[in-house]
Amino acid sequence: MGSEQEDSPQTKSVNTQVSSRSIWSGSITIGLVNVPVKLYTMIYNKGVFFRFLHKTDGQPIKYVRVCVKEEKPVPWTEIVRGYEVSKNEYIIFETQELVAVRPESDKRIRISKFVDYFSVDPLYFDRTYALLPDKSIDAYSLLLSALERTNKAGAGRITLRTKEYPVLLHTYRGALVLTTLRYVYDVIDPQNFEALHKLVVPQKTELDLAIKIVSDLSGDFDIAEFQDTYKQNIQKLINKKIKGEKIIVEKPPETEAKGLMVALQETLKQLEQK
Repeated sequence: MGSEQEDSPQTKSVNTQVSSRSIWSGSITIGLVNVPVKLYTMIYNKGVFFRFLHKTDGQPIKYVRVCVKEEKPVPWTEIVRGYEVSKNEYIIFETQELVAVRPESDKRIRISKFVDYFSVDPLYFDRTYALLPDKSIDAYSLLLSALERTNKAGAGRITLRTKEYPVLLHTYRGALVLTTLRYVYDVIDPQNFEALHKLVVPQKTELDLAIKIVSDLSGDFDIAEFQDTYKQNIQKLINKKIKGEKIIVEKPPETEAKGLMVALQETLKQLEQK
């Protein structure tokens, strides 16, 4: 179910920065079988992040919780959760009331069935976490081996923070991982967009050229080929500013608009010259 390719330099650098703190602990339950596990963050956003600063003195901007009626900051001890039932009318919930209705998946990943991993539309994939054994080496190893041998994934549910998610329990590079899924009503069917109902049948000559381009550009997918060029460019700007260098903003050259047939022909010609 997971890739067997060797670690790329990018993969190795990410794998060395592992959090030692779990974000959830509980157990995987399959019938009467329990496998105690801990959930760890596996996906990190390595982008460049900026702080908002006050332009006049360069100091960070702080956000405060302000009551719209009294127009003054409110401490956390005076804040409760509310649900808006009509304009500016709320039902207030106490923390104990919300805790009482938390589902069983708050402490358990209850697996209801096993499915073919590739039968799940990737559009529903949300976020993936690493599952590690919690004093359950034997049970963890057994479940991992069974899923690897059968090429199956467990479908179930988990509650993280205040939301319950459908999940897939599957294997990846010798580990159990958990991928949270979106609900069916969270995903819009693209056929609901009116523009798709106005599509036309392509001309044969254009379609033949398009298919040839797709064929010539076909190959194996390797995620390591893709780099965040925006992040790299921002880092260059940061380094220049640290050194006190003057930043010269250059406008990108304008590209000439071409007709579809001309664009297809010129693209194919470029590919043939490589």
